Parts: sequence; C-alpha cells; structure tokens
Amino acid sequence: MSDTKAGSTDASPPAGGSGPLERLFEIKARGSTVPRELRGGVTTFFAMAYIILLNPIILGGAQDVTGATLSIPQLTTMTALSAAIATVLMGLVGNVPFALAAGLGINALVAFQAAPVMTWPQAMGLVVIEGAVIVVLAVTGIRERIMNSIPLALKHAIAVGIGLFLALVGLYDAGFVTSSATSPPLSLGAGGRLDTWPTVVFGLTLLLMIVLYVRRVPGAILISIIAGAIGAVVIEANADIKEGGWGVVTPRVPDSLFAMPDFGLFGQFDLFGGFARAGVITALVVLFTLVLSGFFDAMGTILGVSDEAGLLDEKGRVPKLGKILSVDGLSAAFGGVTSSSANTVFVESAAGVGEGARTGLANIATGALFAVTLFLTPLAATVPAQAAAPALVLVGALMMTQVAKVDWTDLDLVIPAFLTIVLMPFTFSITIGIGAGMVSYALIKLARGRVREVSIWLWPVVVLFMLFFLINPIEQWLGVR
Repeated sequence: MSDTKAGSTDASPPAGGSGPLERLFEIKARGSTVPRELRGGVTTFFAMAYIILLNPIILGGAQDVTGATLSIPQLTTMTALSAAIATVLMGLVGNVPFALAAGLGINALVAFQAAPVMTWPQAMGLVVIEGAVIVVLAVTGIRERIMNSIPLALKHAIAVGIGLFLALVGLYDAGFVTSSATSPPLSLGAGGRLDTWPTVVFGLTLLLMIVLYVRRVPGAILISIIAGAIGAVVIEANADIKEGGWGVVTPRVPDSLFAMPDFGLFGQFDLFGGFARAGVITALVVLFTLVLSGFFDAMGTILGVSDEAGLLDEKGRVPKLGKILSVDGLSAAFGGVTSSSANTVFVESAAGVGEGARTGLANIATGALFAVTLFLTPLAATVPAQAAAPALVLVGALMMTQVAKVDWTDLDLVIPAFLTIVLMPFTFSITIGIGAGMVSYALIKLARGRVREVSIWLWPVVVLFMLFFLINPIEQWLGVR
C-alpha cells in the first residue's frame, strides 16, 4: 500500500481557521482539509463495509455447546452498531483515521473455538473480559512486555495460520470443500465434483473478487459480495435447488429493504459462566488466545496505517498511543456486549488514508455510515455463504503474505512457525496452532541449552498451553471424568 502513503487525491490547500473542528481534530496542523477527511471516511466505509454482511455469516453459521445459533438480522444490527460507536469513539479520543469493526480471525475464534465449549452469552462474556484485559495491559505497559516475549517469527506465523484457517472456513461453508468419514477426509465439492448452483456462485464470486481486488477497484470485496448475492437470488428464483442447499441463508428478495434495528442481542453476555461450563483451563486458554489475537492484530495495523498516514514521530512512535490502545480495548469489550465479537482496528483504514484522511474527523464519517446501515438489516437475509465466503478466502490469501517475514533458515523458529501455521487449519483450531508453536519453541530452546533466550513472560504461557493439551489425561487422573 505504498502508493497511499502520506498522499492525497487532490492538491487543495489545507483548511485554515480555528473553529471547533480544527480545535478538536487539528485538521490544518496535519495538512488536511474537511473535504479530504470526509471523503477518506466514506472510502474507508466502503472498503470495510463487507464486515456487516460477513460477520453475521461467520457467527450465525456456528452453534454453541447447546446447539443454539444467533439470529443473522440481530447480528447485522449489532455489527453495525458496534462498528459505528467504536469508530466514532476512536475518532474523538484518539484523533486518528482508524475505523474499527468485528475483527476477522477473532470472530472465527469466537465462533469455532469458544462457542463449541460454552453458550453464546458465555463466549461473549469472554470477549468482554478480553477487552478489559487489553485495557489493563495498555494502561500498565504490560502489553508491550508480553508482546516482546513472543518471537516476531511466531507473530507472523500466527497471522499466516489464521489466514489459512479463514480460507478453509470459507471454502467449507461455501460447499467448495466438503468433509467425509472415509478417505480422503476432505474433497472437492460433492464426491470430488462441483455440481451445484451454490458452488458455482461461490466460484464466480471469488473470481470476480480477485479480478477487482488486483485491479485496485475501491470496495472490491463489497462489490463482489453484492454481485454474488444478486446472482444467488436470481438462481434461487429460477433453479430447482433442494431445501438447505444454500446453507444457513437462502437468498430470496426480502419483503422490505428497510426495517427497524433489532437490538435483541444487546447485553446478552455472561462474564464468568464460560469458566464453569468449559472448565477453567480451557476458558483461560481461549481467553488468552482472544487477547493474543486482539492486541497483536491491532498493534500491527495501528503501526502500519500510521506509517502510511505519516503520523509517526521521528522516533517511530504513534501520537496518543496510550489512548488509542485503550479505546481499542474498550471497543473489543463493547463487541462482547453487543454479541458481535471483539472490535479491532481495520487495515482497510489505509484506503481512507489514501484519499487524504489524517484525523479522527474521517472516523466520524465512517461511523455515521455504519449507523445508517442499522436500518438495512433485511438485506443480510439475502446474502448466502456462497456470496460472502469468497472474502474469507481472499483475506486468507492476503494474510499469507506474512509467511515471507519468517526466517526459514533458523532451526529454533522454523518448526514452531510451521506447527503454528499448519495445525490451525489441520485441526480446525486456532488455539491448538498457537499452543503448539509456543510449546515447541520453548522446548527447542530448552533442548539446545538456550533457556535464557526465552523471556520470563513466555514461560507461564507455555505452562498454560501444556495444561490445555493434557487436560483430558489430567482430569482422568484426578477422577474428574
């Protein structure tokens, strides 16, 4: 995204004056204008608006330990509400053009790791706790110490593994890849063939998304999802597709495009019930993974977008970083309160930066557009997984670029990085991938007599993961089961 760095799409001079907007956002001081900020905010919204459709698909397609599912219209409302409030708050407090919404990867963890071992309210309770932990880590400085304890190569490997995991989720949800009780465990389509209209919709939508994205068309992901949904509606109306052939959402034209927001999921969280339901060790490991994903994803995005916007100081520091990280934590917790999963800073904010956004005023525009979508929830009922899942595959591909940052010649890192990456999709578990990477890294350092190279902050994490892997034998030994 180097072509966006510190640039603007027009040459108009910065706005002058010392009105309320200037005092609040320092627009002139950052070399911007109100039109640039508003245009940048709109651009960011269209670059990331796909999350309003995609987040409900991910969360709504999963079941909790009781078999319960979340309402997609309610999830759509909560996703838009949560993004609107978090984005505006970041603009007002942090004065940066960093839009927030339910984070991809984090929502997959909630849907496929937390929910299967506890109820939805209990899973969202862990998200609230995650946000609170991130706030504490931010204000105490512990966040930086923990971050520094994990080798950079493993941080990149975690991103790559989550990308592969997301891609597999997308391929599976769309029916492009199916599972079997016999060999091979995974195969193409039904019996090795793509012979259904829904998988055709997925394939064509993915191809369109790839073409638009590589040609740098603004809103490529959103445009492709909409085009795929329209195609699915047309096919559903004219083709003979068996009931349930589309999965969770059957694409049909809604009776109305507008509806009052459904706030039924707001406040539906149970802070500590997950520890009783899933067990303390399991819940702690899930919580740790949530925190790990949340603050690493946000930190990387904040630094990257700040660099693009030219906001870093001469020492490479982000202005008001403490406030930004605190808002990030509060926003993550608010995602649990709304049952939309943890909010995080979106890298698509760089699209708005490319249009000239430099201040929090851009966030006000982005947040306002998210608020408008609260009244468009019926549209979500027309978007099947086959139209939205291609975004997971594309995002997975983009996250794979982190693999080049791993030093594959370092024996102390190559095996932990490899295990982290492959075990996430192979076990369908983000938690297991991260745990295997951490434990193997510490074991290798121990075996090579390099224990001092392992940070003291990492050993409690390693012990926690070892307990997680051995939880069943330990429970049997203690007579718990």
